[in-house]
Amino acid sequence: MNRLFSSVAAVSLSGAALAYQAGTTAAAPTEEGHQAPLMVSFTDLKWTELPERKGMQFSVLSGDPKVGAYTQIRKVPAGTDNPLHAHSSEIKNVIISGVWYTGANAAAARDFGPGSVVLMPANWVHVSGCRAGAECVFYQDGKGKFDFKPVADNGKQPY
Repeated sequence: MNRLFSSVAAVSLSGAALAYQAGTTAAAPTEEGHQAPLMVSFTDLKWTELPERKGMQFSVLSGDPKVGAYTQIRKVPAGTDNPLHAHSSEIKNVIISGVWYTGANAAAARDFGPGSVVLMPANWVHVSGCRAGAECVFYQDGKGKFDFKPVADNGKQPY
């Protein structure tokens, strides 16, 4: 399991690192016209608080989550609970640390620890959060702009 986690994390983070430059743009080509690799240490990431969800932080690796496709690292405080909501575009999370949970509702939510991959289709109504005990850190790949659309819990799941 540790090898699987290491492999998934390495592949995900190396792909993102190749696209990282100054927080939001792809790396410049080399003189030979090839993409220049850029490796970023976790300690060098620049963190910004997520305006929609106070306490959550992100560090953009590529793209711009305000306008379109992006990759980023997310930090979510332990004990965070997100009510029913959806996102307009597909999102893939690769859990690095902590225990992230998600599901169609609180009763159906499952826990996902380090090395887990969670692919959420666009407009899937779900709950999510970080279990108590340790902050959650994950790599996130969004296929379109990031949004957080709260959904009233009326007992119906419109997915």
